[in-house]
Amino acid sequence: MNIIYILLAMTVWGFVHSLTASLALKEKAAQIFGGRFMRLYRLLYNGFALLTFLPVMALVATLPGKILYAVPAPWNYVMGAMQGAAAFMLLVAVFQTDALHFAGLKQLFEEDAKDQLVVSGLYKFVRHPIYTFSLLFLWLAPSMSDNSLVFYIGVTLYFIIGAYFEERKLLREFGEDYAAYKKSTPMLIPFLL
Repeated sequence: MNIIYILLAMTVWGFVHSLTASLALKEKAAQIFGGRFMRLYRLLYNGFALLTFLPVMALVATLPGKILYAVPAPWNYVMGAMQGAAAFMLLVAVFQTDALHFAGLKQLFEEDAKDQLVVSGLYKFVRHPIYTFSLLFLWLAPSMSDNSLVFYIGVTLYFIIGAYFEERKLLREFGEDYAAYKKSTPMLIPFLL
């Protein structure tokens, strides 16, 4: 039953998160609240996404679960170090996209702060390094419960589905530049077209 609660919470969160990221909702918000409000949209979106994700994580952490495995020492330390490397690379990927813009802070101070197509650095190897390194961080966990397994599968599916929707938006925004980038760069796994 706990697995169903986690799956339901992930599904609801994923739906709401995707809806609030959609161009249609952004355009509607701009019509209703005006262009100046849109300078706040990314910051509010990120805050809302984080706050609504906390209950999902709380379910995973607090619902009773069964331990599926726990990697013994010294391999758990190796996996922990690999998680640390994945977290570091995740931060590098965020900073390569302009961290202030990513967080929604740059838009507060620059009226015409636009997204830029980043194709260098980690983005030279995969189109979605933030997703890649987030998934590595999750799946390198040295212990796994049935609750965390369901959560990791849910997050993985959300990232894959979300990447496809995000790419549709990027194609509209960047046109042929993104289409060419998409043809030459794998989605999530380096060297795998």
